[in-house]
Amino acid sequence: MRQWNEAWKVFCDAQSERGIELSAVMTALKAQHIETPSWGYADSGTRFKVFNQPGAARTAQEKLSDAAQVHAYTGVAPSVALHIPWDKVDDYEELREYAESLGMSLGAINPNLFQDDAYKLGSLTHPDAGVRRQAIDHCLECVQIAQTVGSRDISLWLADGTSSPGQDHMRSRKQRLLASLQEIYAAMPDPMRLLIEYKFFEPAFYHTDLGDWGTAYLMATRLGERAMVLVDLGHHPLGTNIEQIVALLLDEGRLGGFHFNNKKYADDDLTVGSINPYELFLIFNELIDGALDPAVKMDVAYMLDESVNIKPKIPAMIQSVMNVQVAYAQALLIDRPALREAQGNGDVIRAEEILLEAYRTDVRPLLAAMRTELGKDPDPLAAYLQSGYQQRIVAERGVSSSGSGFQGA
Repeated sequence: MRQWNEAWKVFCDAQSERGIELSAVMTALKAQHIETPSWGYADSGTRFKVFNQPGAARTAQEKLSDAAQVHAYTGVAPSVALHIPWDKVDDYEELREYAESLGMSLGAINPNLFQDDAYKLGSLTHPDAGVRRQAIDHCLECVQIAQTVGSRDISLWLADGTSSPGQDHMRSRKQRLLASLQEIYAAMPDPMRLLIEYKFFEPAFYHTDLGDWGTAYLMATRLGERAMVLVDLGHHPLGTNIEQIVALLLDEGRLGGFHFNNKKYADDDLTVGSINPYELFLIFNELIDGALDPAVKMDVAYMLDESVNIKPKIPAMIQSVMNVQVAYAQALLIDRPALREAQGNGDVIRAEEILLEAYRTDVRPLLAAMRTELGKDPDPLAAYLQSGYQQRIVAERGVSSSGSGFQGA
C-alpha cells in the first residue's frame, strides 16, 4: 500500500503541472460500468475443440456467482449479460432475485439465432417463412425475459448470410430482415432498446446480411429511435478505423453499445487491449469527446464479449475489465483544450503529441487510488487469486463432461 501511496503522490504532482483536474477524472472512473458476459464464465472452445476447465460455471446461477467475484474486486462490473437459451431457466424472476442477492443485476439479453439446424440458411432472413417465424418468436421470448428481469437492451447478432454465389436473392434477404426486425421492435416497450450488431464475414463466407456498421445503421434508422448500432471491436476487416465509426455513430445519435474484445487476424475473442491498446485508447478518446458535447446523444452500454478458451475464466475477466479501465483512464487525461487548439491551428505534430502524452501515462497509481476509495484492493487480479475462491469452485464443481456456450465467434 505504501508503494501505491508514493506512486499516487508522484502521479498527482505530474498531472497538476499539466493542469488536469483529477477530481473529475476520479468521479468518471468510479462511475464506469462494464458488463460481463455470462458465457465468459462457462466452458467454451475453438471451432475444433472445447477445452473443459476445472471450476467453469455450469448453470446460470454459477455464472452469476462468478461474475459477482469480478465486480467484488473491480467495483465496476455490476451487471451480467445473458444468452438465451444458454442461460434458460424455469423462473426468470427467481434468477433476477438471485442476482440481486449477489449485488448484481441482469443486463443485455442476447437471442441465439445460430445454433439451430433450422438456421443453416439463415434465421430472420431465411427464405422459408416458417423458419423466420421460429426466429422471430425466439426474439419475442427474449423481449419477455428482458421485461421480467428488468433488462433494457436486446443485443442482436445474426450469423445470417450466404456461403455461395447465387445461393439466395440479396435484396429479398434485406427485405425479410427488415420485416422481421420491425415485428420484434414493435413488441419492445419503451425504454427497451434493440442493439444491432454486425460482422463483416463468418460463418457465411460469400456475403453477410449484417456485414458492416452501415447496414446496421440503415436497419436502426428504419426501425425507430430506440434501435441502435452495437460495435464489436473484433468484427471488422483488418485496418478498419473503428474510432471513425464510433465518431460517426455518436454524431448520428445511434451508438448504443460496445462489445469489448480484441483480434489479431479474423476472430474477436482475444482479451480486450491485448493486441492494440492504442486503438482502444483512441476509441475512448472519441467516446469521452462525445460525452463532453451537450449536442451528442450519449447512451452507450459497455459490455465485454470474450470467449475465454484457454485462460482461467474469472481471472481473465478481471484482466479484461482492468485493461478497459486503463484505456479509459488514459483517455480521461487528455488535455482537451490544448488538443482543440492544436487541431484548430492545424498543428498536426502537437495534436498527436497531446494524445501520446496521455497514452504513455502510467495510470496504475490513479486506478489503485480509485479502487482504494471504493474500498477495493488496489490490485484486483492479485487479490482475487489470493482469495481462495478459484480453488473452492474447482473443488466443488470439478470438470464438466461436455463443453457448453460459445464455441467460436
